[in-house]
Amino acid sequence: MMAKILYAALSLGLLLASPAFAADETGAPRGAAVTVLTATKSCFSDIVEVSGLLVPKEEIAIRPDRPGLKVADVLVDAGENVTAGQILARLTTPDGGAVQIQSTTAGLVSASTAVIGAVASGKGEALFSIIARSEFDFIGQVPTRDLPKLKVDQAVRIRVIGAGEMDGKVRRIASTVEPNSQLGQVTVSITAPRRLMSNAYARAMIKTDESCGIAVPLTAILYGTGGTVVQIVRRQRVEARRVEVGLMSAGRVEIREGLAEGDIVVARAGALLREGDPVRPVQATETK
Repeated sequence: MMAKILYAALSLGLLLASPAFAADETGAPRGAAVTVLTATKSCFSDIVEVSGLLVPKEEIAIRPDRPGLKVADVLVDAGENVTAGQILARLTTPDGGAVQIQSTTAGLVSASTAVIGAVASGKGEALFSIIARSEFDFIGQVPTRDLPKLKVDQAVRIRVIGAGEMDGKVRRIASTVEPNSQLGQVTVSITAPRRLMSNAYARAMIKTDESCGIAVPLTAILYGTGGTVVQIVRRQRVEARRVEVGLMSAGRVEIREGLAEGDIVVARAGALLREGDPVRPVQATETK
């Protein structure tokens, strides 16, 4: 009698310890519960991030056209915006005459050495430096691997410390790289909607490509010697699919080949699940 009781208890323990082989009311194996997601379509952007500095696109020096003049009145200071033809300062000639110094372009006065009583010369230090049309360039350094992705006129989003975000366009791409750092230079044109400062640090995000297709979480991908695999569930069993991955963004990866929209994908793929294993899929809501 005691032997029968021990045998029954042992059999029950083995059954409880092997839930993957438990059967449902139809007799089909239920398997372990796994969290799954439905493969959906999504768009991905390939972004090249670049660090660099802001420099004036064109800086014009304003000087008098003859020597021997003295500054009598200063009408603008550094940091002010001026228009083409605006009077910047008044000077006096040795014989008591008057001369007006005007801006040759609209833009931002980046520097001024004009001081009342100082001598001004056509060959000396500029009285005023003006950033023409208030236009700046962003000069950034790009790793060699990313340079082939860049093209002239690509849209750029630039974030400047203290000035927020603004738009720009790729204007020039280096044809060579610096041999030690293996970095190439990219020049981005900016028409500043607000005041900027020369040599200010900035970060640029250059959108080089966009692709729309099937997307799954990065956690659903298995990388192995046989290639890239996603585990899906069909008829309550695990099936491994070889896939070709593309762009990645925000924890998601583009699947270019191997999956179709609506496929049920194991959300967190793992080596413990094997081809043909019975499972009980539990649908999860994916956060994007």
